[in-house]
Amino acid sequence: MAIVGLVSALAIPNLMMLNARMQADVFAQQVSSELRWARQWAISKRDRVRLVFDQDRQAIVAQIGNDRVQHHQLSYQHKGLEIDEPSAGPDVVFHPSGRSATATTIQFRNGQGHARTITVSLTGRVSIR
Repeated sequence: MAIVGLVSALAIPNLMMLNARMQADVFAQQVSSELRWARQWAISKRDRVRLVFDQDRQAIVAQIGNDRVQHHQLSYQHKGLEIDEPSAGPDVVFHPSGRSATATTIQFRNGQGHARTITVSLTGRVSIR
């Protein structure tokens, strides 16, 4: 019993760290999927799509067209993650050509300091580091 207790005491912190890292990785995939969706929507519907990174509401809001009609939002309020404002401003815009209005970098981290970076190039390519 003592050996099992000792092994458990050593393994639990590592499992907690692994869980936090996995949550950050999954969220990075969600955000990159949201960016790729916005680009595809802009191309297929021949309309501008804007993703607004709302720091106050802790959400990413998808807006369609020049009149910015809200389509949906991705909330990260209770995920224990902090997203920095994108380097090019609070929103990422995709044109009907699929190109991004500006190249941008989005960084976020979890409570344990595990950080991920998502970049959007001028051509609209989304990548995770």
